[in-house]
Amino acid sequence: MLAATFMLSAGIQAQQTAQMDFESVGRGWPLAADAAEHEVTGATFRGGFFQPGVPRTFLGGAMGGEVPEGIEPLARDLFTSDDFYADRDLWTDPRYFRCNSSAAIEDLWGANATGNQIMGPNPPATAPWGKCENDYPREAIVSPYPFRTAQEHYEALMAETKKRGGPTRHTYATVPGEWSGIYAHPGRTNQYWYKMRYNQIPTILSLLTEEYQTYYVQEAYHHGNTNAPQWQSQYCWPEGFTRRFHEFAVWEHYITVTPNMVQIVAGVARNFITDIHIGREFNMEGVVPRLGADVPRWYGETIGFWDGDALITWTSNIQGWKNHAAPEHSSMMQTIEIYTPNHDSDGNFTGLNHETVFYDPQVWVEPVRIVRNLQKQNEFDDPDATPYVFIECIQSIFPIDGRATPVSHGQVIEYEIPDMYGRPWAHYWEEYFEQDMEKPEEEDIFSFE
Repeated sequence: MLAATFMLSAGIQAQQTAQMDFESVGRGWPLAADAAEHEVTGATFRGGFFQPGVPRTFLGGAMGGEVPEGIEPLARDLFTSDDFYADRDLWTDPRYFRCNSSAAIEDLWGANATGNQIMGPNPPATAPWGKCENDYPREAIVSPYPFRTAQEHYEALMAETKKRGGPTRHTYATVPGEWSGIYAHPGRTNQYWYKMRYNQIPTILSLLTEEYQTYYVQEAYHHGNTNAPQWQSQYCWPEGFTRRFHEFAVWEHYITVTPNMVQIVAGVARNFITDIHIGREFNMEGVVPRLGADVPRWYGETIGFWDGDALITWTSNIQGWKNHAAPEHSSMMQTIEIYTPNHDSDGNFTGLNHETVFYDPQVWVEPVRIVRNLQKQNEFDDPDATPYVFIECIQSIFPIDGRATPVSHGQVIEYEIPDMYGRPWAHYWEEYFEQDMEKPEEEDIFSFE
């Protein structure tokens, strides 16, 4: 599996929040920093395979076992350690990760089509350094809003909307039909912190609970040190809710709007379907708010309401899972997502501002926010519009001795069925690569007791 180091396009724009004509209690607040103005943090290559015509250039602090000028390396770091658990006191120092972002560490062994060239002559000890002076500020990641739960946030936005005469009850005659259509791959047209390419790892760790700090560093270690990634797409596992926000996990978005349902379909290795139930209310009697049975869903359940031509949504009942190079999420996670139309200087509809606030007290010590924009590129009936291709994932890669291994037709292997609700990726790491490590005791993150 290949993943580009990062995507550059003429369509990339500065980050912007929603275009609004009033000051809201919980949407459209300005960003503390624009990711489009930040350089990538970790070591990588620019140009070549993913950018034809762009000269192949190393971006980072140093490679080949060298150390950036003015930096005193640690005696022990992620790439030389035999037990990352024992190094917990070092995790707050960017030098422990050689100033690499988590996405850069994921790519180092060749996921960015560089082969092992970037790892130096004696990997992992000769892993490259990122740029220690680069980082995306913590204050631009955390939510600026005063709410501690998704319910508080949703109810505040509902109360605000009622004061404005809403919520709007659209009919087929009034629903914003210009929304329906095909939107450009957001990874090509946006820069945002959740790509995990602009962040020093300690900055992200400062936002995580102790348990999820451990999980985050565990994945970085097995990306950068043991070269044993466990990616859900490799095995045709469920993608999980937060993969919707990964730069390569979903491509074009197909949005259909009706008065009582808005559906967003996207995908790459799996299909992502978000059904927004307009005017519905959650059943509040379960472990978390829900619409259906008291069973977590891989992509959650979503309700919403209209404030004029803006759509405000609340998602709950999400199955805990993981994402590429980003912190895992728990089954307690809920989100508030707001879709607001964007217009050009002539008032023409150009797409949607998509603002998301994540509430997950098991993971984040503060709620965090992602702001990006979905640029409309086609109507469904455009002659050159490509219909959505429904995806079937056929497994041909299996975890053998803890490593993702291609298996050919007719080959017979011994395969342990994973526990899909018990961090199966971590099971392989702990079984095959952490036998001699001093792993701290922990609770089952999927237990609700």
